[in-house]
Amino acid sequence: MQDASTAAPGRRRAACEDGRVTTELVAEAIKKAGIAWIGVPGGPSLGLWVMPLDGALILVCGPGEQAAPGLADAPRAEVRLRGDNGALIVIVEAQVERLTPGTEAWTEIAPQLAGKRLNASGTAEQLIARWAETGCAVLRLTPADEPPIAAPHLPTTSEAAPPRETPARVKVRRPFRLHRVRKRKP
Repeated sequence: MQDASTAAPGRRRAACEDGRVTTELVAEAIKKAGIAWIGVPGGPSLGLWVMPLDGALILVCGPGEQAAPGLADAPRAEVRLRGDNGALIVIVEAQVERLTPGTEAWTEIAPQLAGKRLNASGTAEQLIARWAETGCAVLRLTPADEPPIAAPHLPTTSEAAPPRETPARVKVRRPFRLHRVRKRKP
């Protein structure tokens, strides 16, 4: 088996041998999650706002919400969760399920998600209606049966990616000074 730090993305990596401990670790990490780094095969991992619910992570993405290219159509995703100290504690493969408007799962979960959504314009009912009309994806990420990756098999490298190109970048200019600023003498 390969070490987690040398495995290629999408390949099976070494996992903690004690399945009971890692299952409890995943359940606890999901319960405390507010943000998770979620990646789909062939795409970068993105920090996404999530809501924990019954051992799964619920999130919304699409027009007017957080961008998660390819996640709504992916059958599986890699989820990286952090601990109380802010550091990565577990990596788990998750099954992605898109909730369809009008289903029992949608009517149960969408109002809870809308209630937790910060800085939303309108009421929770208006938000849910907008999600259904605009084609936003409400997704449930459930841990797969594969063993999660936990210490001591977590990557030891930073894994930080260079910033992606964006048209939002602007050239930084020196601040304008009307008068010359003099240094104070000691």
